[in-house]
Amino acid sequence: MNNLPNCPKCNSEYTYEDGEVLICPECSHEWTVGSETENNENVKVVKDSNGNILSDGDSVTIIKDLKVKGASSALKKGTKVKNIRLVDGDHNIDCKIDGFGAMSLKSEFVKKI
Repeated sequence: MNNLPNCPKCNSEYTYEDGEVLICPECSHEWTVGSETENNENVKVVKDSNGNILSDGDSVTIIKDLKVKGASSALKKGTKVKNIRLVDGDHNIDCKIDGFGAMSLKSEFVKKI
């Protein structure tokens, strides 16, 4: 009945065509027929210190004491960080840490909980 591919973002089977563009009604993702393979190749994978793949919203633990510029104390080993957000750049994790506020961390200094 419906020979259209599933959504590459949320894997929904309810995709529909609008001209040359395919649209997912569940997540509002739009793509052209040949572009889903190109987009998957450009996705950067961020891994923690143990090699586990991180994603937005994960919780992590800091694996070593980290000095913080402008702060009187360091982030201690074992500090739990909830609801991380992955970004591009050298410090590829944005988060909020209780007692410190907004921070950017390197993924090599955290492990997934």
